[in-house]
Amino acid sequence: MVYISSWQEYQEAAEALYEKSPTTTRYCVKWRQSADGAGKLVLKITDNTTCLKFKTHSSVYLNRFDALNLSLMQKMQNRRPTQASIAPSPAPVPTTLPQTPADAPAGQPSTPTPSGPAGGGVKKKKPKKKK
Repeated sequence: MVYISSWQEYQEAAEALYEKSPTTTRYCVKWRQSADGAGKLVLKITDNTTCLKFKTHSSVYLNRFDALNLSLMQKMQNRRPTQASIAPSPAPVPTTLPQTPADAPAGQPSTPTPSGPAGGGVKKKKPKKKK
């Protein structure tokens, strides 16, 4: 097991290891919270012959870790990033108003409308007061 100290080296080595043997490569993420409130992030990628590890206490690496996860997941799914995932476009605005049951054509079934109180379900009981 080799701990790599540079993030750039780890990211390149991890992606190269996955590209070399995608069927046997495993990726493990561990987060350990310590008693003093600080945490330790340990990343491990292995293909049963080579094992690469990266360890950090800094929160600076979280964005880089997220980018590595996204890159590896896209490779695992055999997909490439699309424009929609990079820059989300605004949702299209419908140009027609929804039909009411009276305006619906005879051939189409109308959707039922809920009746009664909007909350639905059972009301929660209040706990007993302590004496």
